[in-house]
Formats: sequence, C-alpha cells, structure tokens
Amino acid sequence: MFKKSHKNPVQGADSHKKYWKILIVDDEPEVHSITKVALSEFSYDDKDVEMISAYSGAEAKAVCQNEPDIALIYLDVVMETDTAGLEVVQYIRNELKNNFVRIILRTGQPGQAPEREVIVNYDINDYKEKTLLDSGKLFTSTYSALRAYNDIMNVERSRVMLDRYRSGLEKVIESTANLFELRSLQNFANGLLVQLGSLLHIDRDTILLRSHGYTVVHNDGEQFELLAATGDLGKRIASEPEVHHTSDLLPPKVNQDLLTCLQTRKSIVREDVYVGYFPTKSGKINLLYLDGVGVRDDLDLKLIEIFSTNVTIAFDNLYLDKEIYDTQVEIIDTLGDVVETRSKETANHVRRVAHLSRLLAKAYGLDVKSCDQLYMAAPMHDIGKVAIPDRVLLKPGKLDEEEWEIMKTHAKIGEDIFVKSNREVLQAAALVAGQHHEKFDGSGYPRGLAGEDIHIFGRIVAVVDVFDALVHKRCYKEAWPMEDVLALLESEKGKHFDPRLVELLVEHLPAVEEILQTYPDREH
Repeated sequence: MFKKSHKNPVQGADSHKKYWKILIVDDEPEVHSITKVALSEFSYDDKDVEMISAYSGAEAKAVCQNEPDIALIYLDVVMETDTAGLEVVQYIRNELKNNFVRIILRTGQPGQAPEREVIVNYDINDYKEKTLLDSGKLFTSTYSALRAYNDIMNVERSRVMLDRYRSGLEKVIESTANLFELRSLQNFANGLLVQLGSLLHIDRDTILLRSHGYTVVHNDGEQFELLAATGDLGKRIASEPEVHHTSDLLPPKVNQDLLTCLQTRKSIVREDVYVGYFPTKSGKINLLYLDGVGVRDDLDLKLIEIFSTNVTIAFDNLYLDKEIYDTQVEIIDTLGDVVETRSKETANHVRRVAHLSRLLAKAYGLDVKSCDQLYMAAPMHDIGKVAIPDRVLLKPGKLDEEEWEIMKTHAKIGEDIFVKSNREVLQAAALVAGQHHEKFDGSGYPRGLAGEDIHIFGRIVAVVDVFDALVHKRCYKEAWPMEDVLALLESEKGKHFDPRLVELLVEHLPAVEEILQTYPDREH
C-alpha cells in the first residue's frame, strides 16, 4: 500500500500551500525512511515537498496514474522482478504519455541494470547507485530535478497559453466574418474572453471549478444582457441558447457587484474579483466581471483596462454594423411594400419570400453569408413592376399576348435597376430580379436559362414566390389548399422548379408553415 507524507503545514493562511510531489519507489522500507529524513527540511521555490511511498512496480504504476502532477520519482530497478523499475519507466513514458516527471533511477545491484544501457534505452533523467546517495547528494539531485521540472512546466504552460490565445483569436476572426448571425455578439465576446485569459495567464481549469468563472455582460435598458461566459455559467448558456438575463442566471452576489459598478460608474477590485466599467459611444455600458483572477498589482489592472478598452471599441463597431444591417433590411422591406402597394396586393408577401428563401438556402447548404445576402435580396424580386403600366399591372382579368409581353419585362427592368451596383447585396438583388422567372427546363424568361445555369438565388426565389402566391388570396384568385399547392410543385419538378429545392421545401414544411403564420396577409 503506498503512503503519503509531508512536513506538517501551519494551520491558517499557509494551510493551502502547494507542495512538490516526490514519489519514492523501493521494496526496502529503510530506503523510504532514509530518503524522507534526508529531505525533511527540503524546500524549493518557497514550496515544501510531499513524499509518496510505493513498494513495488505495480504500486508505482497505480500512483502515477492517479497523481499526474508528480514532479520527481526516485525509482528502484530491482523489486518484485529484476526489471520492475524499468517497466515502470516504460509505463510512465509510453502509456501515460507523461514526459514531464523527472525520473532518477536508483539501484543497489548495478550489474542487473548497467548504467550505459539504461541511459541509452530508457527515458530517465539520472542514474544513481544507492550507496552513493548520501544526504548531500540527495539534496543536490532533488534540487536539480525539481528545477528542471519547474522549467519544463513553465514552458508547457506558455505553450498552452499560446494555444488558447490562438484559439481565442480564431473565434474572434470567425465571429467578425459572420456579423449578421443572431449570436455574433456572443461569439465575439467569447473569443475576447479566451484572449483575456491568455493575457492574464489565468489557469482555465481552476476557474472552471469556481461557481461562475468570468463573464461579460452589457447593460441595455432595465436588465443586463449576458453576452458571453466561461466556467459553470458558460456551460449553462451553451445548453440554453435563449436570450438570458442576469436575474435568471447570475448569483445574487454577482448581480450586486454589477449593480454597484453601474451605480458608482467605477471599476471594482476586491480580493480575487474584478468588475470593469466601460461605457461606449453607442450609449451601452459594458461590464467585465472576473472571478478568481487574483489581481495582484497595478500592472494586472492596467493590462485588463487596456484590453477592455479595445473590447469596448470592438463592440462599438459591432453595434454600428448591426445598425447598418438593420437599416438596410428596413429600407428593403419598405421598397418591397411599395411594390406590393403598387400592385394592390396584400402586404407581407415580400417578408415571407425573404424568410422562406433563407430557410431553403440553409437547407440547400449555402454558407451563412450567402443566406443573409439572399434574405436581403429576395424582397426585391418584383421591383421591376414599378415600371409596368397600371392598365397591365392592375388588370383584374387574364392578360392578352401584348400585355403579357409587357408584364414579362419587369424581370429585366428589376435586374437593370441593381446590376450596376458594386454592393454584394444589390448584386444579389439583380440576380433575383432577373432570374426568378427562369424555369429549370429552359422555358422561362427573360433569357431562357436552364438547370444550374440559373443562379441558385434565382432558383430558390422561383419556388418560394410561386408557393407563397398560391397559398394566399390575390385580387385575381382565391388561396389554394396546401395539398393542391404541393401537388403542383411536385408536378413541376424538373420543369419549372429545381427538383432538389421542391424536396427541401416539403421536408421543411413545419418551418415553412411557421413562417406563413408569423407573417400573415394584412391589408395595406
């Protein structure tokens, strides 16, 4: 049975002091006693040692599996077998993949494990004969080994921090490329938190053990809106994607700190808690809550403030982009309403076409950027109708051949309105306006394009425009029953419509019907 021993810590502030773990592996109890006595007053880098005993190779393997943070092992070669110690070395390095622990091989029978052969064939750090390890040599060997272990672990921690920094940077880049996603602000804030943890050299695993981790929120009105979090709170957010407020998720103590910071308009520093107060030009107030960071000096605080100031600028830019996006959507909706009013149709057709188009685009596998472009462009599919004479556009009966030719020109007119623009959204609008009356078999207009020569935007809007027109009442017809509409779409697969898009619309019919219910017809 393996045993632990260490110098008795003083109760109180020093009771949480960390120790260097040293494993003594030997089948002779006297060796354990001598080693512990020799190192009883040992200390390195203001940390004492905790000595663990194992009396066989099997016990040593069990200890190493359960105690991955052992710094040094004094390992006997000959125990239950002549090569038991060497087997422990192989187990540690090859199976546990632990290349950090320092291993000093000790033997009382050098002939059983020749030094040169062992050094060449096994990943050990030193080889000593037991008879040569007096108190002084034990001290120097232990000191050198722990110094090497400490240096290696410092390098490893730096590597982990660098990996985390890269991970955080990748998240920020990814989120800025998808600013129009619903949760892009949250994704952006998450990436920034990872970077902040790297800058402050915060041990992420330690923070995960705390009750909250650290959190970014901003105040927008009466409640705090949670943007990003790590630790246990971050796990809860990941499992609950709805919009969250601090009243629902944050503990009372955290809520009180946030309110105090907001009321005093000052950052708070208390023990291991930091709450940063950062107002933005947009009128929103960003609050950065750090729990367990151990802010110790002015340099740490300055680093947090500099980083958080950059965070504030980043959020200002995000809010501005969101405002521009919302303005664009509103303008396009208004233009769509103008077309509907001009046609004396019931409103919300263009909104349904926009949402249905984005739904089919996602189902088809288009990327987020393309889906958003189509969502904004789809309401413009009939913009060319503003140039069609009232006698044609508003005629209640069937159009004659001449009138039909005039009506068909709205596709080319709509394309010409947008085609000269260099804006991606307006280029998408030109495609939609110019191609949504093309047919998959080549019998459509204005160019008679066929199959995949029709842009995917045009093929998608062709399906949803006809679908929505059929399921709703118009001045020239009554609404069709859903089963009749689906039957028509099925019959036109490969003729009027891209077969795959018809299949996707049917597969996602519940989501389609939800959109129809959300945006019902209403009179202008």
